[in-house]
Amino acid sequence: MAASPDVRFPSIEGLRAFEAAARLGSFERAADELNVTASAVGKRIAALEDLLGTPLFTRGAKALALTATGKEYLAQVGAALGLLAAVPLHRRTAQRIERLRISAPPTFARQILVPALERFTAAHPEVELEVVLSIPYLDAAATEADVEVRHGDPAAHGGEPLLDERVVPVAAPALLQRLPPLREPRDLQQAPLLRTPLEPWAPWFAAAGLDWGEPAQGMKLVDLGLTLEAAVSGQGIALARPSLARHWLASGALRPLFGIGAAPAWRYYLLPHAAQGPAADFAAWLRAECEEAARAAAALVSGRA
Repeated sequence: MAASPDVRFPSIEGLRAFEAAARLGSFERAADELNVTASAVGKRIAALEDLLGTPLFTRGAKALALTATGKEYLAQVGAALGLLAAVPLHRRTAQRIERLRISAPPTFARQILVPALERFTAAHPEVELEVVLSIPYLDAAATEADVEVRHGDPAAHGGEPLLDERVVPVAAPALLQRLPPLREPRDLQQAPLLRTPLEPWAPWFAAAGLDWGEPAQGMKLVDLGLTLEAAVSGQGIALARPSLARHWLASGALRPLFGIGAAPAWRYYLLPHAAQGPAADFAAWLRAECEEAARAAAALVSGRA
């Protein structure tokens, strides 16, 4: 029987999020059960309330509480989900594929994440990954990702820092041949410095004992990957995280300068995620990969590789 054209069908994800939050008493516990973030649970419930045209939970209360409409709707939704769960075709005898959405800034995704993904998928064949790129510096909005890597201030968002390493100046050999000898940090005064708001020079200047402000001239790029590409092509000296420049450092396309490193102004970090399930497994794997990437890159910079 065809449905009436004015019937509005909610998403199964929205119904499951509502039922779990109502049963467990919080978005956080519902998120753990569904292996998504609390933000995703909140968005799915908000979309459901928008479709229904009425709130299902009271807002502003200390504890999560259903409205009168929410209590009535919960009974109906619980019965409907129970019927769907009882359908034999909905119960897979084979191992269930779990989908996991990962969001990361472009350069992190290209240089750290994607080259290592095969190791995760080999260890977790039951998890199907979807990787999406975020826009650092310009886009701080929350996403629907199950695991989200960001670039900025971890403390401001309750994030867990990744890539514990120090930034260093790097340059292409061809550029170094065109410049006067760079024997000490002060010699950078006459060199072209590549600028990006994602990796300011001030922390490194301070570590090198230079009382300089941010460079006021030179090419400016709002992307760490583009900044490294510009350095590789000899357009200027970049301030780089060794882990992001690993393959250029290994090939000799970029050379570290002066042997002085500094703590970066901003960090890559993980936003809070589900404490169990595929999201937790992926986060643990990513921490280990970042530690190894930072270690290998530090060895390249110090000449131990």
